[in-house]
Amino acid sequence: MGTPDFAAPSLETLLANHYQINAVVTAPDKPRGRGRELSPTPIKSVALKHSLPVLQPEKLKDPSFVNEVKALKPDLIIVVAFRILPPEIFTIPRLGSFNLHASLLPKYRGAAPINWAIINGETETGVTSFLLQEKVDTGNVLLQARLPILPDDDAGTLHDKLAEVGAEIVLHTVRLIEQGKAIPRPQDDTLASPAPKIFKEDCRIDWHQPAEHIQNRIRGLAPYPAAFSTHKGKVIKIYRTHVVEEPAKGQPGEIVVRNLGFAVCARDKMIAIEELQQEGRKRMTVGEFLRGYKIASGEELA
Repeated sequence: MGTPDFAAPSLETLLANHYQINAVVTAPDKPRGRGRELSPTPIKSVALKHSLPVLQPEKLKDPSFVNEVKALKPDLIIVVAFRILPPEIFTIPRLGSFNLHASLLPKYRGAAPINWAIINGETETGVTSFLLQEKVDTGNVLLQARLPILPDDDAGTLHDKLAEVGAEIVLHTVRLIEQGKAIPRPQDDTLASPAPKIFKEDCRIDWHQPAEHIQNRIRGLAPYPAAFSTHKGKVIKIYRTHVVEEPAKGQPGEIVVRNLGFAVCARDKMIAIEELQQEGRKRMTVGEFLRGYKIASGEELA
């Protein structure tokens, strides 16, 4: 059971190791692009490539869907980046159901663990496989793998690395369960931290924060949904930056044009802009941006 790109390596790895996938469960097709044509989820595309049956329930508690899953008589349900499963579903398999989560649980329980780990300045994260129970992300841990967060990682690069590491953890978890060697261990709830869904207000840059905090927020929100600020009422998304190791030369949010580019003053230092996107335009380097957009020292990003 899965929906986005993050789940694809796990499904491909299980198939490459000759595990029988009775069905793939994913979200319903959604209209995308300018033509608003219905498009399959990334996981459905993988399933169709391998001629696997696909189920796309609107509601997971729908009795007809519950009966469909029961009819499959699954040994195991594997969940990677899907929805919250009700007990009616996760209790069906004879060997249980487990989830792959993109953090070292109990840290970063919630919908956006990759984003929040970077936003909060972590230097390490990882993946966890754990048995499902009713309370989200609290089940007994089966396996974990650690991964460093590099200074130039953003949410996109870290997502791709964790998806690959996660696929190996899914495979090893299945093998342990298959061999009866899985040893679930409870999570320590006192060490838990939240990773809630990202909302628009989380993406607006507060230039009164220290430069390092702003840098981490920009990295943690790139490439999607992207941190943003406004210049003369126009939204500017900011994707890549670096901290200038010298004191700010103005008030927070004030622009300093420098070295064929520009920087923005934070509370302590300055943030040099490398890649950005003006409202209604494509993503571009700061050099490309300045060839078509006038910006001057002393103006502000708000």
